[in-house]
Amino acid sequence: MCFGTLSCYGEQKGLGVTILSGDRDTFQLATDKVTIRIPHTKAGKTETDEYNREKIKETYGLEPKQLIDVKGLQGDSSDNIPGVPGIGEKTALSLIQKFGSIENLYKKLETGEAELKGKQKENIENNKELAFLSKTLGTINLEVPIQDTLEDFKIEQWDNKKVLEIFEELNFNRYIERFSLREKVENKNEVKEKDLFKIVNKTKQEVIELIKEQKQMIFYIQTAKDDNPEKIIKEKIIGLTIFDERNNNIVQIPIEKEDIQQFKDILEDESIKKIGHNLTKTYILLKQLQINLEGVEYDIAIASYILNPTNNKLEIEQLMNQYLNLEVDELIGEEPKEKQINLFDSIEKESEVEKKQQEKYALYGYAIFKIKEITLKELEKIGAQKLFYEIDMPTIQVLSDMQINGMYVDIEELNEFGKELTQKLEKLTKKIYEMAGEEFNINSTKQLGEILFEKMKLPVIKKTKSGYSTDVDVLEKLKKEDPIIQEILDYRQLMKLNSTYVEGLKPYINPKTKRIHSFFHQTITATRKNQFN
Repeated sequence: MCFGTLSCYGEQKGLGVTILSGDRDTFQLATDKVTIRIPHTKAGKTETDEYNREKIKETYGLEPKQLIDVKGLQGDSSDNIPGVPGIGEKTALSLIQKFGSIENLYKKLETGEAELKGKQKENIENNKELAFLSKTLGTINLEVPIQDTLEDFKIEQWDNKKVLEIFEELNFNRYIERFSLREKVENKNEVKEKDLFKIVNKTKQEVIELIKEQKQMIFYIQTAKDDNPEKIIKEKIIGLTIFDERNNNIVQIPIEKEDIQQFKDILEDESIKKIGHNLTKTYILLKQLQINLEGVEYDIAIASYILNPTNNKLEIEQLMNQYLNLEVDELIGEEPKEKQINLFDSIEKESEVEKKQQEKYALYGYAIFKIKEITLKELEKIGAQKLFYEIDMPTIQVLSDMQINGMYVDIEELNEFGKELTQKLEKLTKKIYEMAGEEFNINSTKQLGEILFEKMKLPVIKKTKSGYSTDVDVLEKLKKEDPIIQEILDYRQLMKLNSTYVEGLKPYINPKTKRIHSFFHQTITATRKNQFN
C-alpha cells in the first residue's frame, strides 16, 4: 500500500496528513499528525469518523501499530489473512492489551508466564508460524521506493480546451456542463490581474457614504475562527471588502471589536441592495452581533445553483474558476510557508501573508460583481429570474431565521430519558448473555454471527465477504427460530435511540440558547429542472 509510505513522507515534511479509506487496516498508520477518516452511513447520510493516535488509544486501549498484532492473531478472511484459529477480535484485543505484542505473547508462553489455558492456549501454541505470517501480511509497507517530491504531488490545472475537445468527441455533455468547460474556454482571454480593478484607501465613513449614494453594497465578509461555544456559527468578522462598481475600485476595511456596528444602519437599510456570496452565513454572523441584514438582493452561489443544480462546487474560488477562468494562486501567487527562521524573517513573512490575503479578498469582491453580471444574463436566458428573486432569495432569510431560532431541548429531560434507556439496555444485555450462554459484544456483527450461527446453530440466511449477515432483514426472518432474536432486535432499537437521539444530540446543544441550531442547505438538491418558461 503506497499510501502508507506517502503518509510517513508527508509527516516527515511537517504536513498534517489525512487518509480517507473504508479499510480499518489503515488505523495502524495513525499518529499525532496522521488522521484516518472512515466513512459510514448514518440516517441515510454518509458521515466520517476521524481517528488519530489518541482516538485509537481511547477506542482500543492500544497504540496504532499494536493493531497489527491484533490482526495477526484474529486474521481477516476478506484479505486472506489466516490468523490463529479460534481467536476472534475480542480475544485478540485482550491478549495484545495484556502482552503488548505477538512476540511478547510467545515469549511469555515459553517461560510459562502467559497463564493461558485449554483450547485457547493450544491454538496459540500450535499456530505460532501462522500468527507471525499473519502479522507480516497485515503490516502496511512504509518503505515503498518513491522518487516524487511534494511538488510532483500538486494538482495541476487541466488544459480546458483539450479536455473540451475530448469530451465533445466522446459526447460527455453532462461533464462539459458540470465543469463549465465551454464557459472557461470562451472566457480564457478576458482578464489579467492588472486589468481587474484598483485597490484604494477610504475611511469607514467614506465607504458608508459611497454605499448610501450607490444604493447597493457589493461585498465580501472576511472571517476568522472563533471557538466561543455560545455562537451559532463559530466565526468572527475581521474585515469587509467593498466593490465600487462606478469606479471599478476595491476598498478593504479591517474590522476590530465593535467596528462593524458603524455599518449597522446601511446593513439594516432595505433600500440598499446587498450583493454577495453565501449570504445565509453572512445573515447569521450579523444576527449574532444584533444586526439584521436587510435588502438581500443577489447571492452568486444561489444563482449558480439554479443554473446548474448538479454543480456542488459553489465556493467563491470555484465559481471564479467556472465563470471567470480565474485561479487565485496564479494571479497572486501562493501564500508564503509558515516556517520562520528568525524574528526579522517572521515579521517579513507575516507582512507578506497579510498582503496575499488582502489581494485574495480584493479578488473575491471583484468576482462577486462579475459573476453577478454573467449569471444574471444566464438566468434571463432560461427565464428563471422570477424563481430566483421571488423564491430563492427570500428563502435565505427564512432558512437563516430557522437556524437562529433552533429547536429547544430540555437537557434534564433528555438526560433522564438517557438513564432510562441505559437501564433497559443493561437488563437486555444481561438477558441476552444468559440466553447465549456467554458474554460477547452484541454490537459486533462478527461475534453476534458466531453466537447465532455457530454456537446456537440457527439457520444461515445470508453471508457476506466478512462473514455472517446479522442485519434487520435477517433477524426478522429468524424471530421464530429462537426468542433471543427478539431481544437482540429490541436491544438494537434502544441502542439506536440512545446513540442517535440522546448522546448524539448532546454535542449540538448550544450552552447559551439551550437549542440545537441546525444548518439548512439551500444549494444541495439536484432534482429540479432548468426549464422555467
